[in-house]
Amino acid sequence: MTPTIAAIATPPGSGGIAVIRISGKEAFSIADKIFSGPISTYKSHTVHFGKILSEDEVIDEVLLVIMRGPRSYTGEDTIEIQCHGGSLISRRVLEVVLKAGAKAANPGEFTYQAFLNGKLDLAQAEAVQAFIGAKNDLSLQAAGQQLAGTLSTHIRTFQQELIDIAAILEAWVDFPEEGLEFASKEEVIAILESILKKMQQLAITFHEGKKIHEGLKLCLAGPPNAGKSSLMNALLGQDRAIVTHIPGTTRDILEAELRLGGLHFQLTDTAGIRSTDETIEKEGIRRAKLAMHQADVILLLIDAASPLTEEEELLLAWAPKEKTLLIWNKTDLPHTIPPSDFPYQVPLSAKTHAGLPELKKQLEALIWKGNLPSKDEVILTNIRHKEALQAASVDLQALIDGLKTDISPEFLSSDMRSCLKHLGTILGMDISEDILSAIFSKFCVGK
Repeated sequence: MTPTIAAIATPPGSGGIAVIRISGKEAFSIADKIFSGPISTYKSHTVHFGKILSEDEVIDEVLLVIMRGPRSYTGEDTIEIQCHGGSLISRRVLEVVLKAGAKAANPGEFTYQAFLNGKLDLAQAEAVQAFIGAKNDLSLQAAGQQLAGTLSTHIRTFQQELIDIAAILEAWVDFPEEGLEFASKEEVIAILESILKKMQQLAITFHEGKKIHEGLKLCLAGPPNAGKSSLMNALLGQDRAIVTHIPGTTRDILEAELRLGGLHFQLTDTAGIRSTDETIEKEGIRRAKLAMHQADVILLLIDAASPLTEEEELLLAWAPKEKTLLIWNKTDLPHTIPPSDFPYQVPLSAKTHAGLPELKKQLEALIWKGNLPSKDEVILTNIRHKEALQAASVDLQALIDGLKTDISPEFLSSDMRSCLKHLGTILGMDISEDILSAIFSKFCVGK
């Protein structure tokens, strides 16, 4: 029998309330042992005031929420106890619950039970964790869509369309002499090619989904005194980096988290790049070039108030244009902006913040290349889903090729079954216990 599990469902630390969740067949009988009210008489989805008791000791005054299965998150009988916030009191309440017969929940075990009980498919269960861990508006939006079942609907549509074709293939295998023609071979190929195209288009969205889910590495680079640290402070809205008129102030890598334009960035301020014999500064410059190489996007600052130096010209020639936003800084001073073939560039004053809105617009244009995902678009943010779709696409392509070359229907059916199996793993069908354990182990305890 599946054990009744319990855990603190709110984050650790001090707060107004903490929530202890109990789920399973024994949830009500366990709560009845420790709560002052008559739980067996309570209607589902009602809230009740009472006391948590341990023998004759009152542990806390609480609100108790009762949810009878299957109308609960897990699909099982569920009790949620809202006690006073604070790690000590919530732990005391949990200890009483465990002493009364509940088992301490493992990470993700409540969501795992919801999956096993059919409340969520596996893609939706993974979306729960993505929803909780979202670092920006776009990742929150993508996780919300997946949790609502938009991805699952697409996968089920692929499955149903393929099952319809699989029935035709099986008929060709089982009744080869009957001349059954539910559809011609050319019609079947056309349908399968249409499905394959849709699957491939969905898999490609992972390129954008990775930006949304994982964020981007954003590197500030340029010669000394170009204003990199000033721009870092302007983007962050705080004095994170030291700013002086002395060249070479920044000698190591400075990092900070930044949300900008609906995305999450790991922002890196680097040492000014120039020729130098100073040992520490040389190491800083080496790290700066490495950071530029590893970055998803480079903000390359050049002092527009001074003539281009030979070192700056070399830096402009070396910087990869496809991922570089060229920033002509210090436009609050008399300046000249020379012609440049960088597709993304903007004049700016990091000191006065003039040009900062246009910088953000150019940054967005560089990242999305004019293809900003719409709110209604289904985007893959999970590499497991992408790999499963790619594997299914390989099988489907083999099936199409087999039809075109008149391979025996038995082999075609094998490709079809393999394709459907890969699609099924996205929703949690035919998936191994090891993979399930790996997925749910990443969840927090209490969810």
